Amino acid sequence: MKILVLPGDGIGPEITDATLRVLEAADARFRLGLAFETCEIGFSTLRTHGTTMPADILDRARASDGVLLGPISHLDYPPPEEGGVNVSAAFRTKLDLFANIRPARTRPGVPHRGTDMDLVIMREATEGMYPDRNMVAGCGEMMPTPDLALSMRKITRGACERIARAAFDLARTRRRRVAAIHKANAFRLTDGLFLEAVRSVAADYPDVALEEILVDAMAAHLVRDASRFDVVCATNFYADILSDLASELSGGLGLAGSLNAGETLAAAQAQHGSAPDIAGQDLANPTSLILSAAMLLAWSAARTGIAARKSAADAIEAAIDALLATPATRTRDLGGDLGTRAFAEAVAERVRDGRGDPSPEGRVAPGA
Repeated sequence: MKILVLPGDGIGPEITDATLRVLEAADARFRLGLAFETCEIGFSTLRTHGTTMPADILDRARASDGVLLGPISHLDYPPPEEGGVNVSAAFRTKLDLFANIRPARTRPGVPHRGTDMDLVIMREATEGMYPDRNMVAGCGEMMPTPDLALSMRKITRGACERIARAAFDLARTRRRRVAAIHKANAFRLTDGLFLEAVRSVAADYPDVALEEILVDAMAAHLVRDASRFDVVCATNFYADILSDLASELSGGLGLAGSLNAGETLAAAQAQHGSAPDIAGQDLANPTSLILSAAMLLAWSAARTGIAARKSAADAIEAAIDALLATPATRTRDLGGDLGTRAFAEAVAERVRDGRGDPSPEGRVAPGA
């Protein structure tokens, strides 16, 4: 399995290196045959190539079996015409990684806000209220006058149907419930089209329950009782906000994995940003990117039927759970003692020797 590694900006190189340590441990134990190709993006190539995303990066991604994408500082990039390409957006649109999959679950021993939860937000990632994804040329935001700003939203039936189908397929492997998030009482045409598409897909899944919830009500429900939700399906902007809310309630963005998946390629990407203020200090929590890499292995296992990749993903997840359950083996942002490198090595050690592997009942093995 060939993985393209793009460390990115800020803490990106540190947490990417940490994630590679864990993947190498999984490779040694489960004989995954992993091969890594590392390329620079972001501010590094802006200085050397005049662009944050060199022209060959997309082709290298297409030639890979998966991508490990570190955080990027696109808010601080110059305008696109000056080389400041939003790498994350480019990957999602140009590689058609239409499903941004964001799990949020509470973990044993980890402090969290609100109720227990175990949900997955399926975020459509190629259109919606994002100006860089709505036009074949130019930008979806415009200013006809200095005092008037306009923004265009694009919703298509095809994009809504395929993210809905991905949500229903996932729900069939979980608790068979899908919540479709919308604001059709205000956006009658755009969110109305989204709901129409979701309902049409739901007809093919009579074994999966569909619930329709207004986006503002959904925010309140997550705070009040997130335990009732299984798979949440939403357009790009709504899902972006709700996934950050759910992840923070479940323990923090630093614990939230994220996968950008298409039909033939997927990119693991931490849900949080590049945190340049703590870069290079061994302070960053690498959990999000490590879990994202585990999601990439599980996605590949489902597509290829290679069971060892799913076993490796489960072992990584279980090792993370086992370490987070004890304050002393957490990173400093969670009240622990470990830096980025030490936490990664602790995860890698557990993956290598099997301590913390899930038991047959799905719990962390006794004595972990």
